Amino acid sequence: MKAEIITIGDEILIGQIIDTNSAWIAQQLQKYEIEIVQMTSIPDTEKAISETLKSASARANLILITGGLGPTQDDVTKNTAAKYFGTTLIRDEMVLQHVTGIFESRNLTMLEINRQQADVLANCQVLFNDYGTAPGMLVTQGLQQFIFMPGVPFEMKFLMEKHVIPLITKQDAETFICHETIFVGGIGESYLAEEIEDIEAELPPSIKLAYLPTLAFIRLRLSGKSKNKSDITQQVNLFKTKLLHRLKKYTIADYDTSIEPFLVKQLTRQGATLTTAESCTGGSLAASITSVPGSSEVFIGGTIPYSNRLKQQLLNVREDTLQRYGAVSEETAIEMATGAQKLYQADYAIATTGIAGPGGGSIEKPVGTVWIAVAGKKETITKKFRFDNDRTINIERSRMNALLLLWKLLVKEEEQENN
Repeated sequence: MKAEIITIGDEILIGQIIDTNSAWIAQQLQKYEIEIVQMTSIPDTEKAISETLKSASARANLILITGGLGPTQDDVTKNTAAKYFGTTLIRDEMVLQHVTGIFESRNLTMLEINRQQADVLANCQVLFNDYGTAPGMLVTQGLQQFIFMPGVPFEMKFLMEKHVIPLITKQDAETFICHETIFVGGIGESYLAEEIEDIEAELPPSIKLAYLPTLAFIRLRLSGKSKNKSDITQQVNLFKTKLLHRLKKYTIADYDTSIEPFLVKQLTRQGATLTTAESCTGGSLAASITSVPGSSEVFIGGTIPYSNRLKQQLLNVREDTLQRYGAVSEETAIEMATGAQKLYQADYAIATTGIAGPGGGSIEKPVGTVWIAVAGKKETITKKFRFDNDRTINIERSRMNALLLLWKLLVKEEEQENN
């Protein structure tokens, strides 16, 4: 099966919003080994929509369209689609009742333009939207299936999970797809590829290996596809075992996860607590940790001592340390971490200090210089980084590498306790 993703909206083309829908949809389709031939963003015009639907049907047999289903005059997708498929719009009574119920529950006056949300293509299968007023629509034309969904991300995701994914799996029910993931850190993508080159060369055509990198971590995903569930599961697990053995010192988890929930899980298991002292990361480290459900069991809070004055007042960083070594130094990072650990009586503390940019650098400490310290139960570890000139990327790299250092210290101290 080949798929094409189309996003409709002038706001995407002018950069007012970022198209996250296409990336998310692509991730879901890849789980089922569906080839994505093209992603396209187009304006809310009849010409652009008609031409794109026509060209997409020549490339793919599953066309996923998001956006343009709103109640305002600039959303022309439904009328254009009706012309393209040679059909009309009809008012769906079940959808109308749903929309009416939403307005009544909010004590809002319902206008005719709101009732038009219940207008759907006469030749479609309605994909009911529990989370919004715009339903999804499935149109089958020859060998192509066109699926129209609202552009609001949480509504689109609901329709994908509730209707689209079950449709895809039902159409290929005889084929079993097996996925296994290994989550690694502390090694670059090219070095990782070289490390496992021979294992990757052994993979049969029925199994594919995908590298899914972030700025500090990589997911290795094995995907097997076969009509024999038992055989393909056994083969995928065999290669997973080989990879785990080869990548032992880099493996964080042998299942699909990200670093934040993994660390929260590990700290919870140990009954340990964590605090943060963030200068260059400005609170993004704490935000990423507290986004994980259950993080309140381990994260007791943090500080953002951006100025030297607050580093001294909140964390007891010595004035002599700041004068002799500067705010961006190993010495200051250590005093920030140990000061936070002591002040908040935490088992672990992470401190970040650096020059995120684009200004503020010097010859000795150029933009992108970052020091990270992690204080643990038995020791404090540090690392210096030299990133580039992009402020946003420098902050994100600092955040991820801080979490990587915390993982390394957790592993080290747990090994020491077990020996």
